[in-house]
Order: sequence, then C-alpha cells, then structure tokens
Amino acid sequence: MRQQFRDSATRLAGTDERLILLFGDISFYLFNDFLRQYPGRLLNVGICENTLISMAAGMNAAGYHPVVHTIAPFVTERSYEQVKLDLCYNRFGCTIVTCGGSFDYAWDGATHHCYTDLELMRMLPGMEVMQPGSKKEFDTLFTSCYADGNPSYIRIAADEHGLDLPVEFGRGVVVKEHPGADTTVATAGPILGNVVTACSDLPVNILYFPTIKPMDRELLARFGDTRFVVVHDAFGLFEAINASSPVAAEYHGLPDDFCCHYGTLRDIRGKLGLDAAGIRSRVEASIRTGNGYAKTA
Repeated sequence: MRQQFRDSATRLAGTDERLILLFGDISFYLFNDFLRQYPGRLLNVGICENTLISMAAGMNAAGYHPVVHTIAPFVTERSYEQVKLDLCYNRFGCTIVTCGGSFDYAWDGATHHCYTDLELMRMLPGMEVMQPGSKKEFDTLFTSCYADGNPSYIRIAADEHGLDLPVEFGRGVVVKEHPGADTTVATAGPILGNVVTACSDLPVNILYFPTIKPMDRELLARFGDTRFVVVHDAFGLFEAINASSPVAAEYHGLPDDFCCHYGTLRDIRGKLGLDAAGIRSRVEASIRTGNGYAKTA
C-alpha cells in the first residue's frame, strides 16, 4: 500500500499546489520521482513526531494541505496531544497516513506494535478514521478525505485482503448476506481475508467497514436485529459500532494485555486466534449460543 500512497500523492500533487508531504524519517526512498517532479514539496522532518504534527498544523494555517506520514505508534500514541490540540481543536486540515499498525512490525516488539491508533484517533472530535484493506481502497479513501479538507487518519497495511470491493468514504460494504442469519460478522482492514476464509460456508452475514469514523449507521441499522461479532486485530471498530447503534456486539480481537509473541504477522494472528481457524471457532460459538436471538429496543 505504500507504493499506492506514493502514486496517489503524486497524482494529487499535480492537481493541487497546496499539497506538501511531511515525513517522519520513513518511506523516503519511495518518493524520489515525487521529489524530482515537485522539489521542495516533501520534507523529511526526522524522528520528532510532536514537531511533525505541529509543523503540519502551521502549514495548514498558512494555506497548505499537509500530508503526514510516519509509523503509527509514534504519531498517535507519542504525539496524541499535538494531534488533539494543534490539529483537531483548530480544525486544521491534515491527512495523516501511517504504516506499522497492529502487528505489521511484529518482529520489533511492543515499541512498534500499535493496536490503539484507530480508537485514539476516533475519539478526537472532527477526526476521520479509515483502515483500507487494499491499494484500490486506499486510493479511493485518500482522495476523498483529502478533498474534504478535514483532519483525517488513514492506516495502511503490509498485507491486503485480496478482494475487489466497491468502497466509498463513510460507507460499509455487505460482503455476504445470508438469508435468515442470526449472526453478523463485522470487520475492517486486511483481516477481512481471514474472515471470509473462516465464514464463507457459515450461516452468517459479513459486513466490512473501511471507514471507521464516520460509521455507516444506516448499514448497522439494516442488520440491527442480529447478533454482531466484531473481528478486528485492533481497537476502534468495536467501539465505533457500539457508539453508533444499539446492536448487541461481541468482540473477537485483542486481549487486555501486551503481545509478547515474536515472529511474523501471521504468527501473531495465529497466537491470538485471529487466523481463519480461530475466527471460525469464535463465530461458530456465537452461532450456537445465538440461535433464535433477536434484539429488543
């Protein structure tokens, strides 16, 4: 997805002279062509994320549209106060694009794991939050949120879910609708691939939310008489669904603990029950306990 970020940013830079890229010492090597085409419009601020966000706020105040890019934990957890006050409080337009969410940097341990970013950003007034699961989805969402001029957060990933879906900003997608199903599985981002593998032959609905804020309340209401199982390798989607609709929702994702496992992203998902087998086991348990369930107002 980083290559798609480069391509999307290069395209937008050709149509909007206000676009300027601010990087936190990452992905610089991918943007050599951008620098040749648009000299002076990419600044590598270095490993000083608080300054990075404050610079972005000042540049928007001066008439630019900054696009910030760095690793997720360092800009969301370390620089939360700057995002809150410098950007959101002032309603300064800035698009934050991060990599390294959840366990994409699995081998680097807790300092580089980041499963809180989506929820932290969701709680900030005025902030838009997205988790695309493919290059195509990133391009669509990045273009939309850049155009609306609001503070926005997009997490890009090291893998993709492998599906071609009709994604648009602020809307969820019905991946599978099973007639009479009592259970709806909701998810976001690349882990949709594991969800589809796990649930393709189960009597459940599958909903996909690449935009976490604003949440698609209309789609939630459409399936509001079913039991929701939110499968997500982060925090943010489960909370957004519960805050947006009175559905009955259960969470299958991360424990209330640090992840001390090392290995690949696939290894960690397996340890946490977020591989296809673990997801299937959890959803089957919900089907067994939820048969005949109906939500009451």
